[in-house]
Amino acid sequence: MLEVLKVILLGIVEGITEWLPISSTGHMILVEEFIHLNVSPEFMEMFRVVIQLGAILAVVVLYFPKLWPFCSLKNGWIKKDTWALWFRVLAAVLPAAAIGIPFDDTLDAMFYNYQTVSITLIVYGVLFIVVENYNRRKKPRVRSLREITWSLALGIGVFQVLALIPGTSRSGSTILGAILLGASREVAAEFSFFLGIPVMFGASLLKIVKYGFAFTAAELSLLIVGMAVAFLVSVLAIKFLMGYIKKNDFKPFGYYRILLGVLVLLYFIFMK
Repeated sequence: MLEVLKVILLGIVEGITEWLPISSTGHMILVEEFIHLNVSPEFMEMFRVVIQLGAILAVVVLYFPKLWPFCSLKNGWIKKDTWALWFRVLAAVLPAAAIGIPFDDTLDAMFYNYQTVSITLIVYGVLFIVVENYNRRKKPRVRSLREITWSLALGIGVFQVLALIPGTSRSGSTILGAILLGASREVAAEFSFFLGIPVMFGASLLKIVKYGFAFTAAELSLLIVGMAVAFLVSVLAIKFLMGYIKKNDFKPFGYYRILLGVLVLLYFIFMK
């Protein structure tokens, strides 16, 4: 029962931090210092990634009408705009896939540590503040998903490569990149959500295959509970973010990242 409670807390953290541009990895690496699941290191490595499937399912449910590319025969069967959006999403996935798939283990070994997470939290926190100040008087050129071009999609995909470094935040890097490239905050956030679907499914499949599908009943139960909690919390987090950015900018998230980065650094230096 205690292990289930721990997983519920981890699912809450994942559900909140996956969609807000504050780094789910940064939070998980800190929370795991206080919450230790009684599982193998191999399972924990897989769990950190696959729990994100619950979060990504929240996007599928909330945005299903925008994501489903088919309609009735009477209305033409295929939604051309939706297919065009999916092709652009897949194009934006390519840069990160080209680097992340062959170098997954290397990147984890090199960068999954508190020093890297602290630095990226702080650096991208500063960048959010700088970018918002820079764009304060600029009007976005792209105000709808339909206006996303191939070049813009690929540009956002290049920014997603930065998220291969732990602590960067996948949503943070793609939202930041999309805003810099001329997208509105709403378009940047939604495209970032959709971009997460193939990325998270691909990353989760890769981790499960590497783990070998060798789940015990207890491990499978913990994974399902974590995913379910992450899903429910993600629904609330996504709704909050989309409501928030209609009237506010991302600077508060930048300040929060800087504070969290400093706290992570100080904790591991003085408390460990």
